[in-house]
Amino acid sequence: MIRPNGTQKSLDTRYFISSLDPGTVTPADVQRLIRGHWQVENGLHWVKDRWWDEDKHYLKRVGNIFIALTNAAVSLLNLLRESGENRRELSDELRYSPRKVLQLLGFNKM
Repeated sequence: MIRPNGTQKSLDTRYFISSLDPGTVTPADVQRLIRGHWQVENGLHWVKDRWWDEDKHYLKRVGNIFIALTNAAVSLLNLLRESGENRRELSDELRYSPRKVLQLLGFNKM
């Protein structure tokens, strides 16, 4: 379907299995839960795998330390970036500037 402004509207059907009691949740509740799950997937896991190849990385076999460090790195990027700033560009900018990262975190005596 083409909208009057020229953009295309598409409809998808998705099926989900849940143990939620249909008598206690509304369709809006289910939609919120599903979107919340995908927000974590797209905001954290996709970034770690796409940028840092976490799923293929040999350090992943060492244990949870590597995973915790990549989680911390993504969280720091989210904390340091300003509204509208591209997370990937900030990551590339800060990659070789640990002093700048410390300054952004408030450690100004470096």
